[in-house]
Amino acid sequence: MLTTDRKGAIAELGIARAALELEIDVYRPVAEGGRYDFIFDVSGRLLRVQCKWAPRYGDVIVVRCCRARRNRDGLVHRRYVPSEIDAFAAYCPDLDQCYFLPIEEFPYRRQIQLRLGPTRNNQQLLINWAKDYEFAARLTRSGAVAQLGERRHGMPEATGSSPVGST
Repeated sequence: MLTTDRKGAIAELGIARAALELEIDVYRPVAEGGRYDFIFDVSGRLLRVQCKWAPRYGDVIVVRCCRARRNRDGLVHRRYVPSEIDAFAAYCPDLDQCYFLPIEEFPYRRQIQLRLGPTRNNQQLLINWAKDYEFAARLTRSGAVAQLGERRHGMPEATGSSPVGST
């Protein structure tokens, strides 16, 4: 059974490989323990990326969006906020697929569920379809991240396609 450290290392390798295959430059912080694992250079824009192992449960991929550490009081969970990272990059080992999830779309979430197939009750609204968050859909020139604009206060803002990820 893989340890959480090994799962994290495998996820980072898969994510770095997928980004490099899309001709995205990937940079790593010198020291461990920061809030992000990589910096992606996407069309001249630097994005702070937190990598996550994302297991598949049936037709759903689960991305846990918090950090868990043990201390004297037990397990402490800490969520990521938009001032710390720009996006989550999730690696699903069952599919050998990577997903790019801008934190602005999922602020303060504890987990994100990406759907691979239809729901049992045929729900269509508020579903996060996995195909909409695949690296190629999000990180190529035609993807939403390539269309990032700047707000007046300097935070990234997705502009262009509606809904986000469409072409």
